[in-house]
Amino acid sequence: MTEPSASTPGNALARLTAALGSDRARKGPPPVERWNPAYCGEIDMRIAADGTWHYMGTPINRPALVRLFSTVLRKDPERYVLVTPVERVGITVEDAPFLAVEMAVDGDGASRQIAFRTNVDDLVQVGPAHPLRFEQDASGGVKPSVKIRGDLWARVTRSLALDLVALGEERDVEGAATFGVMADGMFFPIAPVSALDAF
Repeated sequence: MTEPSASTPGNALARLTAALGSDRARKGPPPVERWNPAYCGEIDMRIAADGTWHYMGTPINRPALVRLFSTVLRKDPERYVLVTPVERVGITVEDAPFLAVEMAVDGDGASRQIAFRTNVDDLVQVGPAHPLRFEQDASGGVKPSVKIRGDLWARVTRSLALDLVALGEERDVEGAATFGVMADGMFFPIAPVSALDAF
């Protein structure tokens, strides 16, 4: 389980970066949001709900190749695409394109910092650019996600979701008692307190 650290707030992202090591450090993704090549149709590539990438029905077992593909992934209004300066191809995403597989927490209350590492080694710190959202799954449970870039989100794994929800607190939001998580001075609502029995 991931528990809040007593260390200085703001160290959550630095801890995850250090854990990756210099040999795993990557430059930021290419500027796919600025590329607008012709759409070349669909290819038989799928990101399964468990985060596994498949090509022509076979899992891609090379992590470096998956990470490379992940850097050119974009969510257009109508579909997920892999995009380069010269072509754009559609792929299938069963749920969210990424999984948040590691979480670091520093501080508490309004000064709390929460950072995530994804299954493709993206590192983000929860805040205005990387908000949390909480949706209900088919069974009525809560499914948290964190925004990675563009309109690409990482589903928080179940074990981390339990740790994340354990950080929740009750706040007044526009006159309604609301349960949610504070991070980087922002409150991310999970559900009205009156609806908590449904979870």
